[in-house]
Amino acid sequence: MNASFAPTPVVAALTAAALLCACTSKPPPEPLRAVRTAEVRYDKARETNRYFGSVQARYEVDQGFRVGGKVVSRKVDVGQKVRQGDVVAVLDATDYRLAVEAAQQQLAAAQAQAKQAQSDRDRLDALKADGSVSPSDDEKAQSRAQTTHATAEAEASKLELARNRLEYTALRASQDGVVTSVKFEVGQVVAEGQPIVSIAKDVEPEIVVNVPEDQLSVFKSSTYKASLTSAPDQPFDVLLRELSPQAAATTRTFRARMKPATPHPLPLGASATLVIERPVGDSAVAGIPAAAITQNNGKPAVWVIRREAGEPVGTVQLVDVQVQAYRNDEVLVSGPPSGELVVTAGVQKMAPGLKVALPAAATDVASRQAAR
Repeated sequence: MNASFAPTPVVAALTAAALLCACTSKPPPEPLRAVRTAEVRYDKARETNRYFGSVQARYEVDQGFRVGGKVVSRKVDVGQKVRQGDVVAVLDATDYRLAVEAAQQQLAAAQAQAKQAQSDRDRLDALKADGSVSPSDDEKAQSRAQTTHATAEAEASKLELARNRLEYTALRASQDGVVTSVKFEVGQVVAEGQPIVSIAKDVEPEIVVNVPEDQLSVFKSSTYKASLTSAPDQPFDVLLRELSPQAAATTRTFRARMKPATPHPLPLGASATLVIERPVGDSAVAGIPAAAITQNNGKPAVWVIRREAGEPVGTVQLVDVQVQAYRNDEVLVSGPPSGELVVTAGVQKMAPGLKVALPAAATDVASRQAAR
């Protein structure tokens, strides 16, 4: 038996409704493009320069022996703290002891001669009363007594000098501080006055930098901040204490010594960065990333986001700007109102009227659009 199938009215209606929904459904809208932005903030333009230097002591003394000789003992090392009067090094004192002994013998001989001459003069003075001594002999005796007395005094001074030179064979620290340099070893023969050790006071450390001649006038009229290489995120204010009036012969730069505005611990020898700033001109400018700059008919411009009220989205618009100055990764501009947001990445993909999502709300916007 052949049976024919005929759809009921209910099935036909359901089928037609399904086909109608399939024909009228639309694909979900594409999510808005998220952009990276920077806010326009105006301020006086400032010129910034950086200098690299080191921490040095304000008071540092190069010391050396006041006599020459062979070093027989070294008492200090670099980094060691010393007190005033501490022995730093010792020379071989054999020759200087012999010089003291020789000076003592010469003094004894001179004193004996002076004593003898004075006795002769006293005897002649006793004989002058009866006329037994001629004026010539009296003058000779007086002159000899004076000469031998002066010779004895000279020999006494030579003995004192020899004793001083013997004492100079021990080099002593001239001030409290820390040893920053040692330029000798045991067994080395050093000359009189040759610097062999440096001692620095660690109570007033300073940052020393070299300033080029063409930046000298700018350097003097700037404000200063410094930071240690070991702590770049901890800048502190410094003051210009001394600026050399004469350029260095080799580098042709001027040495500047900066001291902390308030007491600040600075390890001697540490590397430091000095940042100086000074205002440039009277007009206010805004600093934006260099990647934000594009062109409009050959003139510099930026993409500004016109935000929609109550929505974390906006529409981009091309706005002309006036470029005031270029820096390493920043451009100083004027034109857009303060508080506006400018696109800083992907400016080549922007178009007038394009709707974009702000960075903080890009994820939320995409999720809401997908839910619609």
